[in-house]
Amino acid sequence: MTAYRLLFDHLLTRVDAETAHRLGFRALRAAATPIRLRSGRGFPRSDRRRIGVVRAMGIDFPGVLGLAAGFDKNAEGIDALAGLGFGFVEIGTVTGEPQPGNPRPRLFRLPADRAVVNRMGFNNDGAEVVARRLAAWRAKGGHDPSTGSGQRVVLGVNIGKTKLVPEQDAVADYEKSTRLLAPYADYLVVNVSSPNTPGLRDLQATAKLRPLLEAVRRQADAVTVDDAGQRVPLLVKIAPDLSDDDVLAVADLATELGLDGIVATNTTVSRDGLVSPADAVAAVGAGGLSGAPLRERALEVLRLLRKQVGEEMTIIAVGGIGSAADARERLDAGATLLQAYTAFIYEGALWPGRVQRELAGGARR
Repeated sequence: MTAYRLLFDHLLTRVDAETAHRLGFRALRAAATPIRLRSGRGFPRSDRRRIGVVRAMGIDFPGVLGLAAGFDKNAEGIDALAGLGFGFVEIGTVTGEPQPGNPRPRLFRLPADRAVVNRMGFNNDGAEVVARRLAAWRAKGGHDPSTGSGQRVVLGVNIGKTKLVPEQDAVADYEKSTRLLAPYADYLVVNVSSPNTPGLRDLQATAKLRPLLEAVRRQADAVTVDDAGQRVPLLVKIAPDLSDDDVLAVADLATELGLDGIVATNTTVSRDGLVSPADAVAAVGAGGLSGAPLRERALEVLRLLRKQVGEEMTIIAVGGIGSAADARERLDAGATLLQAYTAFIYEGALWPGRVQRELAGGARR
């Protein structure tokens, strides 16, 4: 057991989860350079050569494991996070308008399950502020300090619906975020699968999802297509709580619309199979659950998607990846890239670099 794991289990779990996150993220940004040195600057060049650059969506990813959306909602610590060894960083979820999110407390740990429950509600500074922040970051170069070679950080931008925007205006809300943020994104993710914005998951129904994705694609092309015809890749993020038939329907729609990929999966509203005491789970209340309990369903959805979309479409697998063994299982099941969030919280700053090194020691599919 690592020193961080002992610290987390015996001390950090006594601190409010959101407060701990805010303080930890602030410390990470302030101490980015020493943390990179202690973690071996992400993962060594020899390991990067062995694992190889992962080519997906026309982008060279320096590592297969990235950071999922939700940790850096406002693009405040991209370089520091990349410096820990993540092969890419996805910021957000960002909404068209700024919003405070749901009332606190809204982030909870279930340590016995190595899980987190959140009902944050897309708290973020809004697309205009985040776009200005990304513009300043890009102007400074946006380099990944873990590579030691000045390589630019691969950045994903995750966008969602503003809570107060009615469903009939949702498309315009997503279009606003796309117009402002797509110019700074290496890839763009449409999030229609958080359980914490009322009515959001209804947009996963293909009849509603089709016009939304078509509109985002048009808007992204309007602001990102260059003289060579290059455009920002577009993905959709889906929930693990969809039925198998609905998963396949989304896969068919993504194929039909020519999307570049699917992110599978978001958090779950299910509480099945938890080992935490029932009264502790009940006290936490509503919200999306992430972490180890999501592993099996996320793997099932991945396999369904890969069989349906074929080998070419990018699938970013996320949900319950806690070790290099979990990561290899997703790669063997057809994942192109991987993301983590909850394991990073439980295992600490050295975890992503460690997993990347362990993956470098084994063969990819």
